[in-house]
Formats: sequence, structure tokens, C-alpha cells
Amino acid sequence: MNVEVQHPPKRVAFFRKDRRSVRTAREFVRTALADWSLTARRDDVLLCVSELATNALLHGVPPGRGFAVLLALHEGPFLRVEVHDSGGGEVRVPEPSAESEHGRGLLLVTALADKWGVEGRSPGKIVWCEFGCRRPA
Repeated sequence: MNVEVQHPPKRVAFFRKDRRSVRTAREFVRTALADWSLTARRDDVLLCVSELATNALLHGVPPGRGFAVLLALHEGPFLRVEVHDSGGGEVRVPEPSAESEHGRGLLLVTALADKWGVEGRSPGKIVWCEFGCRRPA
């Protein structure tokens, strides 16, 4: 029997441009975290996935396209979450006013993740965040 072992362990899923995809992406990540026995920062990871998926839908996914979520568990251990989209645009942390109802997603990611950033891809971009995590003994 051949068994393919991925190093680092990875999961990837594609989601269509639909507001329900944020919930589906969060469930995909929740399942992976449970399978990998990562529970310590689960709520932080899930909130960041929600914010990055929402940003991809609102700002990074052209009509008729979708976005991908990639999870990778690296030595250390740390979890890397990537959201891939095919749209243009610049990713930046806004300075919303106190009255604004929008614009706080990346502020949350900045506060909750250990690191985050943006990388180019063709077409589009990858917005990622990382979380130090420990697995139960």
C-alpha cells in the first residue's frame, strides 16, 4: 500500500464567490484543526479565517471566480493560513472611524495572529497569517 505523507501536513479547499462560503471555509478549517488536535488557539484562527475570507469575497474575487484556503502545519509548530484570490487591489490595514461599521477585519488579524502578510500571485494575491500552536502530548 502506498501512503503519501505531506510535509508539512496541508489541507486546501476552493470556495465560490458566495456569502455562504465564509461559513463553509470556517468549517473546513475547524475540521482540519480538530483532525490535527490543535485546539489552543482555535477561536483566534477561525476568526482570522472569517475575516480573510470575507475580505477575499468583498475585495479580491472577481465575478465568476472563487478563493482558496490553504492550511499548513509547520515544525515549531506553527499553523499557516493562506487565502488565495485572483483579484487585484492593495491589502492594507485601514484606520476606520469610530462610527464606521466596516474596516476592522485586518485590525483583528493583526491583533490575533502572530504574523500576517501579503504575497503576489498571478493572478491575484495571497493573504496569510501564522499562529504558534502546540499539540497535546
